[in-house]
Amino acid sequence: MSDETLTEDPQKRTRKAPTAFRTISEVSEDLQIPQHVLRFWETKFSQLKPLKRGGGRRYYRPEDIALLKRVSDLLYTQGYTIKGVQRLLKDGAFSEEEEGHAGELPLGDPPPVEELDDAPLRDALAELDAIAQALRALAKG
Repeated sequence: MSDETLTEDPQKRTRKAPTAFRTISEVSEDLQIPQHVLRFWETKFSQLKPLKRGGGRRYYRPEDIALLKRVSDLLYTQGYTIKGVQRLLKDGAFSEEEEGHAGELPLGDPPPVEELDDAPLRDALAELDAIAQALRALAKG
């Protein structure tokens, strides 16, 4: 490898074809997501299955990258939790047909929040208020 290759500006590197496979470092750089996060997401989202070659090197297909963009948007922009994104993917909110157009999908409204029985919360709050009053009384001495 020549010194010229080592000091080459990453912005000047040749762009790959849209259908080309990409390494984890390329995907990490392009999506601004650390490599360890990409590897972690593989454990959380079964739909994400980059090809692995000798030595465990990962090669991401265009559909993997589209899914990563969608997951990133849902987690970081829309505020979903990992479990929420898993639920969306499991429920088919992101079909295989749509994976190629992840950046173009309308997100719509977040899933409805289930009605909560707030009686246990009110009981806990009342108990905390009683504790706070007891502590104030002790502090006044």
